[in-house]
Amino acid sequence: MQFDLVSALLGLVVGVSSVIAVMMAQSGGNVGQGLRLGRRVKTDPEFARKLEALLNPPPPPPPAPVKPDGTPVRLLGILQREARLVDFLLEDIAPYSDDQIGSSVRDIHRKAQAALKESLTFEPVITGEEGASVTVATGFDPAAIRLLGNVAGKPPFQGTLQHHGWRVKVVKLPAPAEGQDEFVIHPAEVELPGA
Repeated sequence: MQFDLVSALLGLVVGVSSVIAVMMAQSGGNVGQGLRLGRRVKTDPEFARKLEALLNPPPPPPPAPVKPDGTPVRLLGILQREARLVDFLLEDIAPYSDDQIGSSVRDIHRKAQAALKESLTFEPVITGEEGASVTVATGFDPAAIRLLGNVAGKPPFQGTLQHHGWRVKVVKLPAPAEGQDEFVIHPAEVELPGA
């Protein structure tokens, strides 16, 4: 029994030695170089710090945030400038009577409609009158056509047009002035005395 244990240990030592010899032969002696590096890391703290930084670099900084496109805000700025639409939508209208709100809305509607028509050209998604029978073909764009009611099966679908939808065909927004923050839809207004 003792002989078997000694034989097993001797076999293990020979096996490990053979593996190390093969690794050194294949790596050109890099195992010895690794052992020397290990000793230097233990005796030279500055070297250890540099090696640690090299092997475990800090994560890269997050990418700089991308400023969103200001085109929609420019349109909102036009609607504010021409019709004071943002002022109206953000104002608390609860204290006003229906007559006061109605007269204000007519003016805002007229001015906002003119500004919108000047800035964008619209076309219906589906040409037809509301209430008309329409066919929604196979391969339709679900971002352009919303199916209502009991949706079952596969297209083509037959249904009743509830709203023809809108698609912007042409955008005619002026580019912002050089250096202008296009996210300011209306500048603050300060009246100076004696002007």
